[in-house]
Amino acid sequence: MCRVSDAAFRFCKVHRRSPTHAVHPPVKLNNPEMARYTGPKTKVARRFNEPIFGPSKALNKKNYPPGQHGRGRRKKQSEYAVQLMEKQKVKYLYGVLEKQFENLFHKAATLPGITGDNLLALLESRLDNTVYRFGIAPTRRAARQLVLHKHITVNGEIVNIASYKLRAGDVVGVREKSKSLETITDSLSVRNSRQFSWLEWDGKEMVGKFLNAPSRELIPEKITEQLIVELYSK
Repeated sequence: MCRVSDAAFRFCKVHRRSPTHAVHPPVKLNNPEMARYTGPKTKVARRFNEPIFGPSKALNKKNYPPGQHGRGRRKKQSEYAVQLMEKQKVKYLYGVLEKQFENLFHKAATLPGITGDNLLALLESRLDNTVYRFGIAPTRRAARQLVLHKHITVNGEIVNIASYKLRAGDVVGVREKSKSLETITDSLSVRNSRQFSWLEWDGKEMVGKFLNAPSRELIPEKITEQLIVELYSK
């Protein structure tokens, strides 16, 4: 018979449960920033027919939804389903979990202006997203890892919070001892020459400036943010 730990035994005693059927107390994350989506990425990309997690060969080979009925006729989606799909797409795209996304939306709703535009501006102001936009990392997921592993600085100080909100004028750079990392140098070597107007980048020093949150028309992703606003308005 397996021995039950003292902590589990005390938990069972308080909640009047048998130690042989012990359920351990819920584990709290010491760092909620470590929470992330770890499921199948290709299936998600095929579901939305967009390279959510970066370039994917699967979209070219199988340009239909996943599952055994993926090739068949799909029934017409309800209005709610369409709205929900759009919200899920944006969550996957920016690497934001449900509670984080909900908090961002409520914050966007309190700001002056159009709620949908405010929501995308807040998402674009995240540190991990900006690292990706600068080309320091090939994907937002890779950018998130660089931030969490303390390779990125903001105004000269190391910041390891992926959701850190940048303000106009903030300077984002690669930590001095991390500038020779192959992951970073390879990403910068194939960096898209197209510049984003709300960012300034100095390739020699590996630093960039976040000028301001972008307006809606400058964000290249195919997002219908009004569907998300309608979803939360129900």
